[in-house]
Amino acid sequence: MGGALLSAYDSGELPECGAVHWRARTDQASLRRSGRWWTVSTAGHVLPFLMAAGTVLAGVLVGVLAPATVALAAVLLARGWAIPELHAARGANVLRPRPRAGAAAERRALGLLADLLDRRAYALHMRTGLVLEPAALGVWLLGEAGAILVPRRGRRLFCYCVRASGPELPAADRIAHLLLALRTDEAGFATVANLAFAGAPWRLRRRLPRAMRPALAAALAEARGHRVGRL
Repeated sequence: MGGALLSAYDSGELPECGAVHWRARTDQASLRRSGRWWTVSTAGHVLPFLMAAGTVLAGVLVGVLAPATVALAAVLLARGWAIPELHAARGANVLRPRPRAGAAAERRALGLLADLLDRRAYALHMRTGLVLEPAALGVWLLGEAGAILVPRRGRRLFCYCVRASGPELPAADRIAHLLLALRTDEAGFATVANLAFAGAPWRLRRRLPRAMRPALAAALAEARGHRVGRL
């Protein structure tokens, strides 16, 4: 996201939406379509490897091919498994920390971010570096340069690459910019952001840094209607 975010807070709509005017505004229906498209696209990349591995193994079983070709089948299966794993890694990357500003600037920014959060969300941020924000489309996790949306029921999640302008900003300021933009225009926020991954929570969890996993667990619990107590 660019530097015009702050000017949009009074209007209720993000001006960045004009830069992607060809995109329909995100809603529950478009999220479902995006999730299905991602599944179909991933399957299209994975199935050829699985089919080739199956063909090789079938040849081994009927004695047409030498047993050494089992290694080839293993390679094909590994490639088929690696593709969705790489997609999940790209999704996890949207939450990875960015370079830090000076210690004094980071402390000031953290104080400003604390004013925007309740005690529960602030405690989670202090533990994980992420901010949990329930909204109309689902439960969001905001990082410094990206966000994860967990729709209600939490069966599939969406990872978005989106950032505030100014790489020199302290980490908490980057998150605060995204949080204010999300609160101003959630549908516009999801429309402007670039989708990096859509898929099962378990696949993303394995790729997240260990310190961030409690935040994902809290978002999933919230999305599924099981409010977590102590964070």
